[in-house]
Amino acid sequence: MRLRHIHNGKEILEAHPRVITAPEKIGKKLENVFDGSNPVHIELGSGKGLFIREMSKKNPEINYFGFEASTKVIFKWLKQIEEEGFLDNYFIVHSKAEMVRELFSERSVERIYLNFSDPWPKLKHSRRRLTSPMHLDAYGHVLINGGELVLKTDNHDLFQYSLDTLKKQNWTVKYFTFDLYNSEHIQTNVATEYETMFVEEGKTICMLIATLNDKQ
Repeated sequence: MRLRHIHNGKEILEAHPRVITAPEKIGKKLENVFDGSNPVHIELGSGKGLFIREMSKKNPEINYFGFEASTKVIFKWLKQIEEEGFLDNYFIVHSKAEMVRELFSERSVERIYLNFSDPWPKLKHSRRRLTSPMHLDAYGHVLINGGELVLKTDNHDLFQYSLDTLKKQNWTVKYFTFDLYNSEHIQTNVATEYETMFVEEGKTICMLIATLNDKQ
């Protein structure tokens, strides 16, 4: 599909085979849009999709969903798909992170990625942080037993808030580092667009991996 031949934004999103524009209306939980029973990983706030595209290439046995609320940003992702082609093990979901609990079945997701989420630095906006108790509760609902939450950020205040909140909300932080690029995890790291830019600016990248305790 040549995007330059379509001028209406809504049509672009609705017509594209890798975009789900109204996930709450498709009549089934998102993990069921794929055939088979491959593990499901989701990224909340995917931007232009570099992370999901690279992960999909590296892990064809995993099904991915990249959530992105900005229509304009999704258009940029679609242009990349047009140039690169697309794989059949991921979908772009035009929706917000707040919808995760409603869109996936309980215990259906193996891993959730939060890559360079908005830090919402003001205290009055703390509920909007993607590691607030409200969001963590939703993640705990959809993650399988032993499922993981993986966070990367350049914002040290958000990182410390996330570490503290996870521990208070009955999660175990299995691993964390305040300097990903000088840690053992850099060997398997897949960078995002923002991450590459931040590293070039000399910023250090924080990372954590957490799992929910005693899920019954």
